[in-house]
Amino acid sequence: MKLKALIIDDEYPARQELRYALGNFDNIEIVGEATNAMEALALIKALDYQVLFLDISMPGMNGLELGAAIQELPNRPYIIFVTAFDEFALSAFDVNAIDYILKPIEPKRLKKAIDKVTKLTRESKAVSEELLHSPEGPAARNGGLKSEHKDKELIKIDRIPAEIQGKTILVSESDIFYAYTEQDNIYLKTFNEKLFTRFTLKELESRLNPQVFFRTHRCYLVNLNKVKEIVPFFNGTYNLIVEDKERSEVPVSRAQAKKLRRILGF
Repeated sequence: MKLKALIIDDEYPARQELRYALGNFDNIEIVGEATNAMEALALIKALDYQVLFLDISMPGMNGLELGAAIQELPNRPYIIFVTAFDEFALSAFDVNAIDYILKPIEPKRLKKAIDKVTKLTRESKAVSEELLHSPEGPAARNGGLKSEHKDKELIKIDRIPAEIQGKTILVSESDIFYAYTEQDNIYLKTFNEKLFTRFTLKELESRLNPQVFFRTHRCYLVNLNKVKEIVPFFNGTYNLIVEDKERSEVPVSRAQAKKLRRILGF
């Protein structure tokens, strides 16, 4: 599976360096370059890219502003920021960036970011195919993939309905490592599975035990009992390493990091 990639950087040498580095990856197909955000937006709307390699410091609209604009598009590519500045990491994750790489580019760091995108693309494709071929079909349930659960009385139980391979299962709280947002859908991550759920993160936060589940980020809700390591990141933020099969990383925003330190006492 090749990932269609777009490089966005106003500096020609930086684009060339990144193009050279990406040439070592057989699953990356560079199909475009842009020197500014407006040029990039036009390309993104014209072609279905899977991943963007995006600089932050650019004339006019910067990379973070472009990232925010991309969130409004129906088909959003994954974003990997490649920049010389480390102070924007928190803001980068606010626009759902997959990773944040500092220049000069380290090959191992670049590989880790690309592996993340590859994994997420495969999982997203698998889930979409499961939903498409489910007995009821993707459009048969309440008009689409999203269900607002408005005007419903939520019963407090310790299991959450989720979907996999065309069937609905009830997932125990203790089996949920974290919940997260991806491409406007909400997923539950267990030890070795990714399960689609029709609840919003806010609804999950109200259903799950607040003494165990902590909202680390606007896109993540984590089971603190499943956290193995707390790794400092940029500007007072953290990454939590959970004990699932992949040892997944869950970001903690700067605002939530303060609450987390208070809860855990460190």
